Amino acid sequence: MMPRVTNRSRETANDRFKRSFSGWVWGSVTLAAVFHFALFEYFPTLTAADLGRDETTIIKLLPPPDVKIPPAPEKIRRPQVPVPSSVDIDESLTIHPTTLDKNPIETLPPPPVEGVVRTSRFTPYTVRPALEDPADALRIVEQKYPPLLKAAGVGGAVTLLAQIDTLGRVVEAELAVSSGNPTLDRAALEAVRLFRFTPALNRDRKVSVWVQQRIVFEVK
Repeated sequence: MMPRVTNRSRETANDRFKRSFSGWVWGSVTLAAVFHFALFEYFPTLTAADLGRDETTIIKLLPPPDVKIPPAPEKIRRPQVPVPSSVDIDESLTIHPTTLDKNPIETLPPPPVEGVVRTSRFTPYTVRPALEDPADALRIVEQKYPPLLKAAGVGGAVTLLAQIDTLGRVVEAELAVSSGNPTLDRAALEAVRLFRFTPALNRDRKVSVWVQQRIVFEVK
């Protein structure tokens, strides 16, 4: 005869732990309820102490000080309609006297000759010329720097107008803005004639143009 398998024999250790744990839970709930009942039943009653009031302390409420309100500012007046004046003003007060004493006719430039059209220095171009070797240009400026002015620490900036041909050479140069020192101006003209540029281009054709070139003499 085969042994009979019951549910008790199938019970695992985890099932037995769960079954015993439920008893611990109910026991803890009962113990907590008894503890709280005893705490509220036998705990002494707390009352607030009467601190009383010091009759000697008197708080005086003072009225706020009188504040003087300044009067309202005067109403801004509307601008008045201008009235044309009829006062005669002497011409000597408005027109400076003009004479030809300081500008004699002999020193005036000659009038333009009829039939001679002055050509413009502007030449259209799409690519402007540029220095081929900026370092070489700096060496040229350093060589042309007058030794006496350099030793004395005298420097300045000169602005020149230079005409660059289709080979990149400076064929003509003239002073545009002086440095204030004629010696530096002459040195700048000598230096710019030695510069080499890339030719200016008008689309795909080389053209001769005038450009502005600034040369600075400074002691380093």
